[in-house]
Amino acid sequence: MADSLALELAGEAVELFAERALFWPRARRLFIADLHLGKADAFRRSGIALPRGGTSHDLARLSALVERTRAEPLWILGDVLHGRVTGSEWQRSWHAWRARHPLLAVGALAGNHDRALADAGLEIALLGETVEQPPFAFRHDPIPHAHLHVVCGHVHPVLALPGSTRRWPAFWLRERMTVLPAFAAFTGGWAVELAAGERAVLCG
Repeated sequence: MADSLALELAGEAVELFAERALFWPRARRLFIADLHLGKADAFRRSGIALPRGGTSHDLARLSALVERTRAEPLWILGDVLHGRVTGSEWQRSWHAWRARHPLLAVGALAGNHDRALADAGLEIALLGETVEQPPFAFRHDPIPHAHLHVVCGHVHPVLALPGSTRRWPAFWLRERMTVLPAFAAFTGGWAVELAAGERAVLCG
């Protein structure tokens, strides 16, 4: 199985990675969505036993993508955070990751979990709710744009292969919209039912 797929969106060459990221070569920009830093910590504080190390694993995957694509910059399409920031274990992993990539600019579109992002001290530039860079509009929510192809996240699309009960994270390729899978390994998913003309790219 290939670990990446080159295709065109709105006339632009892009590359989709099995590690749940999209790369736009002309802009040298890497996109992920729904990083959800701190989600496992929030569950553990609620008394739900979960293994540790999920954030470190996600950031190791991200490092490999940055190095492979030589991206500059990295944009996160919302939901960088999940839960509180201060006193959280994941902060040490994030700061260590930033120290390994000191020249990488990181920006984030506002997600519904990102109310505390401005004061989190994570060295992430805040890009607002939508950035229009034709032919694309980048945002968190899958809301259509009147003229541009939307690249977004939020819904964590997943898809099951015929005859299988296992659901895989997937890129959801819709009419004038591409929805990225959640980058974080520890997330739920919304089962996609493809309409006529829609496609999905599974992340194996």
